[in-house]
Amino acid sequence: MKLLVIGYGRHGKDTVCDILERDYSLTFSSSSLFCAERFIFEALREEYGYTSVEQCFADRHTHRKRWFDLICEYNEEDASRLGREIFEEFDIYCGLRNKRELYALKNVQAYDYSIWVDRSEHCPPEPKSSMTIEPWMCDFWLDNNRGLKQLEFNVEQLMTGLIARQVTASFNF
Repeated sequence: MKLLVIGYGRHGKDTVCDILERDYSLTFSSSSLFCAERFIFEALREEYGYTSVEQCFADRHTHRKRWFDLICEYNEEDASRLGREIFEEFDIYCGLRNKRELYALKNVQAYDYSIWVDRSEHCPPEPKSSMTIEPWMCDFWLDNNRGLKQLEFNVEQLMTGLIARQVTASFNF
C-alpha cells in the first residue's frame, strides 16, 4: 500500500508515520530529510552556512517557503518526480505540500490513498506560501486533537478500513 500523509506543519504527520511503520510495517522517511539529502542541502549550504545535511534539515522550519520553492523547482518539468522517487524507496510520502504535485501523483496512480492529519485545535494552519493543499483534497481526514492514545486508535480504525478496501479490490477482476 502506498500512502500520502499530508497536513500542516507540526500537526503530527511524522507521528502518524511512526505508528504506521510500527504497527503496519510501512516504510517512510520524512520528505524533508529525503529532499535535504537529495538536493536542498547543496542548494542552501552556502546561503545559510550549513555544514551538514542534518543541520540543514534541523533548520527547515525557519525557511519553510524557501524549501517549498526549491521543491517546486525540482518538480518543474515533472510534478510527480519527487513523489515517484520517494515511492521507489518507501511506502509512505510524508509531508507533501503542493497541490500540483498531489494531482500529478494522482494522475500517474503513484499512491493508493491520501490522508490529511489535523491538529487544528492546537496548531494554526500554514500559509499558502508553503502549503497549497487543503484538507478536502485528500481521501481521508485523521483527527490528531485528542492525544497520542486517541491518535493511535484513529490510525487503527483508518487502516482497518483501508486494508479491507485493498482486499476487496483484489477480488474485483
